Amino acid sequence: MSELRFEPFEITGRPAGKAGWYPAVRELIRSGYSAEIDEDDGLFIGYGMISDGLPYTIQDNYDVPQRKLRFQAAVLENEFLKAVFLPELGGRLWSLYDKERKRDVILANTALLPCNLAVRNAWFAGGVEFNCGRRGHDEQTMSPRFAAVVETEAFPVLRIYEFQRDRGTPFQYDCFLPDGSRFLCIRGRIWNPNRETVPMYWWSNIAMPEVPGSRVVVPAETTFVNHYESGRHSLVKVPMPDGEGFDGTYPVNFPLPRDHFYNIPENTRRYECLFYPDGCGFCHVSTRRLRGRKLFVWGQSPGGRHWNKKLLGPGLEAYIELQAGLARSQLECLPMPPRTAWEWLEGYGALEMPPEKVFGSWPTAVAEVTEALDRLIPADDLEKTLAVTRETIALKPGKTVMSGSGWGALEEMRLGHKLTDQLDFGTVGEEQGPWVELLKNNRITCENISSYLVSDPWFDRLRQAEDTWQKAYFCALHHYRKGDYRSAAEALDRAQGGDRRHILHLLANVRLKQGRCKEAAEAIFLAGMETPGDASFGKEVLKMLLGLEEYDRMAVLLERMPPDVRRRPLIRFMESCVCAHTGKLEEAENILLENGGLDVPDIREGENSTSGLYLYIQRRKAEREGKSFDPAKVKVPFAIDLRMS
Repeated sequence: MSELRFEPFEITGRPAGKAGWYPAVRELIRSGYSAEIDEDDGLFIGYGMISDGLPYTIQDNYDVPQRKLRFQAAVLENEFLKAVFLPELGGRLWSLYDKERKRDVILANTALLPCNLAVRNAWFAGGVEFNCGRRGHDEQTMSPRFAAVVETEAFPVLRIYEFQRDRGTPFQYDCFLPDGSRFLCIRGRIWNPNRETVPMYWWSNIAMPEVPGSRVVVPAETTFVNHYESGRHSLVKVPMPDGEGFDGTYPVNFPLPRDHFYNIPENTRRYECLFYPDGCGFCHVSTRRLRGRKLFVWGQSPGGRHWNKKLLGPGLEAYIELQAGLARSQLECLPMPPRTAWEWLEGYGALEMPPEKVFGSWPTAVAEVTEALDRLIPADDLEKTLAVTRETIALKPGKTVMSGSGWGALEEMRLGHKLTDQLDFGTVGEEQGPWVELLKNNRITCENISSYLVSDPWFDRLRQAEDTWQKAYFCALHHYRKGDYRSAAEALDRAQGGDRRHILHLLANVRLKQGRCKEAAEAIFLAGMETPGDASFGKEVLKMLLGLEEYDRMAVLLERMPPDVRRRPLIRFMESCVCAHTGKLEEAENILLENGGLDVPDIREGENSTSGLYLYIQRRKAEREGKSFDPAKVKVPFAIDLRMS
């Protein structure tokens, strides 16, 4: 019998910690894209991309020792499957267990190990992550989402939902396991209540173990390969399965990290499977709305192996990602019309095939798997279930069991009506305080600012508000988001007399965008001097100063930091940089290699800064000793080698 229950869940790991107070104005995800595609491919490359982290704050206070963590899990179970969701961690599907075969269907991580991969920095591997709104690992991935119970005559439904702040859109995914079903059903719905078209993005990100000899099967004859380096993306269309010079349907064949966005034809059913050498496998199917399918691999380079080690708990070696999305690549959003709902149904389950049918020729593998799926879970049945459950599940109100953020409630307060009839966004909280004051009293006077809004409707409200330094500051932030740096600087002039760290931090970023680097360095240095005991902001300040090669200023700030802050791994790395660039090469190397190699949990994905610093130290030492230097002959210790190319 299908059951939904809530119960305690424990795991060892690092908590996300308290978010920083400052706005995420720096460019977190590079926005350079190119594509070699055909004129009839119809991809919206670059549409809807956002390079900064606004309106969010940074989650980077997880560089602490591991400990026991406790969460409240929502468990869906029937006679064949057991699904564990963690609403407090972005509504992640943590695990899906096949009771009949006694094996995990997806990769269930054995530890919670955040690293710097998401919109707000903190992200963890494993399970299924549901990303909505903007490109990248979701800003809510380590924050609570709402959880509700929807009762139906046939089975209970777990609803996860939230308000997407970038697009002003509520979204939900309703999860259910009917009696006798060997597939977990997840029914997605995004509603655009606005009067404008908005760029929309959705990708369900499924972690799977990387097993030698395993093969991905997807109904495509061509694929868009994403080559990336230092945040730059280049999309190239190649034939399946060996368009890169090797069979790319076997994940362990990739020497380097890679994205493959499979070009599934319009009239072909949507699925992606992974089969192990014994023929056992995983299958993800969906209705037609989710056209995109993706494979991500870390590759076999030292950096790729290292990232697997950083992200996975004991007993796990490596993982890959299978993904399903609205668009055909992740370098684009789709234009979502006003007053429109997009809905789809996903199915997650196991599929066994005779090995000879999936490990032979590519056309044979696709044909055999498609035929098997058509028998097991026909595409028409998925479409019918989607249609039937619109009224019986998707539009039916549920009983809220766990709370999410207060941003949906704030939007309803601004609009004067509910966003949707079926979703209860509760009440506003302390985080929304300044904006509630703006709506009620036409002013903002809050001194301890730690939440931000940059959408046009709020800008319109701000411009009509009573003059305060807070109004001027938030107007400057809006101008910054729009790329109007002159107006941002003028607004900051009007904010003088307000909180210095806010004003100086934003001014530094404005000056940096204007190319006035000396002024940027002076402003961010003074901002750092205001709060030397704030680890999160200290990292932000040091990152900017490092980029500006302001090593003397970095040294001054490091000396002012309390010992517990100075011991943070990323700050230790910054100290090593200062030493290396001020002639203290041995001291720099000792820091970099301490405890077997400096482990920096919050180093950004794709960064080669630790290996780069090590090579710089070796080069300077060789120069000092009058020796020749060849970086190709230097063996970088694995513990600090994150190079993936």
